[in-house]
Amino acid sequence: MSPVEPTSFAFDEQSEAQIGKILARYPQGKQASATIPLLYVVQRQMGRLTGSAWVPRVAMDVIADRLGIAPIRVYEVATFYFMFNMKPIGRFHLQLCGTTPCMLRGSDDVMRACHDAAHVKVGETSGDGLFTLTEVECLGACVNAPVLQVDDDYYEDLDYDRTVQLIEALKRGERPKPGSTIGRQTSAPEGGPLTLTDVAGE
Repeated sequence: MSPVEPTSFAFDEQSEAQIGKILARYPQGKQASATIPLLYVVQRQMGRLTGSAWVPRVAMDVIADRLGIAPIRVYEVATFYFMFNMKPIGRFHLQLCGTTPCMLRGSDDVMRACHDAAHVKVGETSGDGLFTLTEVECLGACVNAPVLQVDDDYYEDLDYDRTVQLIEALKRGERPKPGSTIGRQTSAPEGGPLTLTDVAGE
């Protein structure tokens, strides 16, 4: 067992409130289906309480006990999906999409900005403990590529300079508004909508 693993885990009051709502979604005998939502609850609680959003093994045991399933069933789910962190990470989890649409729109520049401004390489955590950098598969925001997910927030339409500005803001304790960094309206073309702007007869 890794020395960073805690020896105990208990859901806090905020997590218990979330769990009550989650379990109410599933019929009796189907509580195992709540494994993924409860893993998210654990990861977010660890982030709130320790500044590092991850899932310790002992917490997986607590989930198994709560759901009445064997611990191995929780381990299997947690280790299968990349969105669950199996070891401590930095205060901010930088998840950079490197698939084709983002690559074509400049994700290499965003990666370089993460290296330069956050002082972190892929798969590692920065020396100050602030940033962990992961290259991930498609985040589903291709139209506003390139995209960098910071914890649960998407920052879109990035380039080198805007990525550096984002990272520097996070260092200062600021949380910039998620979404397009160029002011794009949702997924409209750059510069604004191009259709239905002048409808005849109106």
